[in-house]
Amino acid sequence: MTKIIFLGTPEFSATVLKGLLKEGYDIIAAVTQPDKPVGRKQKLQKSPVKLVAEDENIKLYQPAKLPGSPEVEELKQLNADLIVTAAYGQFLPTSFLESAKVAAINVHGSLLPKYRGGAPIQWSLLNGDKETGITIMYMVKGMDAGDIISQEKLPITRDDDNGSLFEKMAVVGRELLLDTIPKILSGDIQPIPQDKDQVVFSPNISKEQEHIDFTKPAEEVFNQIRALSPDPGAWTMIDGQRTKLYKTDVVEINSDQAVGTIYDLGKKKLVIVAGDGQGVSIKKIQPAGKKMMDIANYMNGMGKNLEKGQQIIDEK
Repeated sequence: MTKIIFLGTPEFSATVLKGLLKEGYDIIAAVTQPDKPVGRKQKLQKSPVKLVAEDENIKLYQPAKLPGSPEVEELKQLNADLIVTAAYGQFLPTSFLESAKVAAINVHGSLLPKYRGGAPIQWSLLNGDKETGITIMYMVKGMDAGDIISQEKLPITRDDDNGSLFEKMAVVGRELLLDTIPKILSGDIQPIPQDKDQVVFSPNISKEQEHIDFTKPAEEVFNQIRALSPDPGAWTMIDGQRTKLYKTDVVEINSDQAVGTIYDLGKKKLVIVAGDGQGVSIKKIQPAGKKMMDIANYMNGMGKNLEKGQQIIDEK
């Protein structure tokens, strides 16, 4: 039976891990990020991979930093056939990668060499791409720089956001990995080196990128909001209050009104003028201290006093 060390953290990773388990692979260890404090009370939250590992009685490691840790030395002694990573979130030491008897491989959320780095799915949405995909690649010292083993494309729809695309990508990643592993074990593969001239990086989303800039074209605002929905959520100031927007659409209005002005509103709609004179129609919203709500609930409550022509978003 093929012995695998699996490294991953979010739900994307957990979906891939479950697929390996269902297929009957021997997961001899799982490695995930330390429990993360969340919410106002900073309660520690287990990663989705940790939850799977606990349910399946898999030996679990959670080093704050894997390189140089006692944990990595122990992992190297496990004599795994494969090391498989999927959105783990840390660099892996070369000595650990080389400890795999067959190969160390990664399930990456883009069509490499485009979008190397920690946020490939978010950047595909930020840039308004029409398709993305999964790459299974050999792991090397450089960031996502290994040879490509296999790829699968996936269309991106206008209804997709970060959450929905992650779910779709996890399923594609799971199935592509399960199809690829037997070929790796049998040697029936022809790896493709990445074209260095085509490399695009996708660094983790910064706090500054979470702030919506309505001076930008409406399409860019739309893409930013869906790239950060549902987590961490893109925000703006509405009537002096920090407010997160989770779902929007673009409305062609060709307005000459100032950025941040209400172009149209009603019981179930709120359209804001963006930098190119087009409209951003808000569908889901979360005022500070409140839960996410449909725009109809917002307009029936906190938004009842808003008026057409009012500039509610201050982008100074």
